[in-house]
Amino acid sequence: MFTMTKEVILTGVRSNDQPTLGNYLGAFLPMVELQRKFAGAYQVNMFVPDLHSLTTPVDHGGLYANTVMSLKYYAAAGLDWRNQDTFIYRQSFIPAHSELAWILDCFTYFGEMRRMTQFKEKAGDGEENVSVGLLNYPVLMAADILLYGARWVPVGDDQRQHLEIARNIALRMNRKFGDELFTVPETWSKQLAFAGRTEGVRIRSLSSPDKKMSKSVQDPRGTILLSDHPDTAAKKVLGATTDSLGRISFDWQRQPGVTNLLQILALLQGKPQGEINADWLDKPSYGELKQAVAKALSEFLEDFQAKLRGVDEAALLDGLKTSEKAMNQIAGGTLLRVQTAVGLRPRR
Repeated sequence: MFTMTKEVILTGVRSNDQPTLGNYLGAFLPMVELQRKFAGAYQVNMFVPDLHSLTTPVDHGGLYANTVMSLKYYAAAGLDWRNQDTFIYRQSFIPAHSELAWILDCFTYFGEMRRMTQFKEKAGDGEENVSVGLLNYPVLMAADILLYGARWVPVGDDQRQHLEIARNIALRMNRKFGDELFTVPETWSKQLAFAGRTEGVRIRSLSSPDKKMSKSVQDPRGTILLSDHPDTAAKKVLGATTDSLGRISFDWQRQPGVTNLLQILALLQGKPQGEINADWLDKPSYGELKQAVAKALSEFLEDFQAKLRGVDEAALLDGLKTSEKAMNQIAGGTLLRVQTAVGLRPRR
């Protein structure tokens, strides 16, 4: 019987499509950094939230293959899935995620869900025709977190509201059924401090820098896929939207395109943002900055794709089964505790 003895760090990336540079820099890389920093002191849950993939249009015939590929991307990014304190698993292979989500739904308010910024953005003017899953997927995300008592969930700023909903649901149910029902995840500001960041990473579209680089949006010129040929990716950077100010500064409000390039360069080179900014601020040539980012990106993709080709898929899938067996035990125990609290199982 597997038991958890360490605090849990949890994160995951949807498998509905090819991952982007934004996924790598904003999710894969931070998770690898956290594992390296806290290996041995924390339990690391790195899962593929494949159920979340159903909330928006998806290639159902390719979803399973994309799920497996996502796990290979984790490994290529440097995640040591063989580490005894690291668990990789598929959300849909742990039935407790779905059942706990339904129970949490019944303690979540419709008004809370409708205020979610991501729901408004993705629903747009067609709110009447979007799935209920899109509306309440933050509740499933709450189940993902609360099943494992995860205090640490280092999400990007686009998931900040969803983390707060998870906290609100946990606090609400703890008040009703007892403080020991759920471990409440820490606030977003504490998550950032834990991860060693002052703000969340949100890579912007190269063509529309006021928007997030997203694999769920049709934006081929502005999106770098991790599967892009290095030369293709470099050309996208060279054609990135900037501005007409003619001087480089790190300013998300006035120069989002230029600032996005500076952020990408710092993350790809593994340098502090301030150091990169000092090299480029007040220079007049956007072209030189684009060339530098294109070169760094091309080199990164060549190296990353070579590592991806070297991942042992059979060994990875064997490790996956072991992790899923352990996580089913933990999730099942949490679910039983909640079922008992709400009256679905007899109290002993």
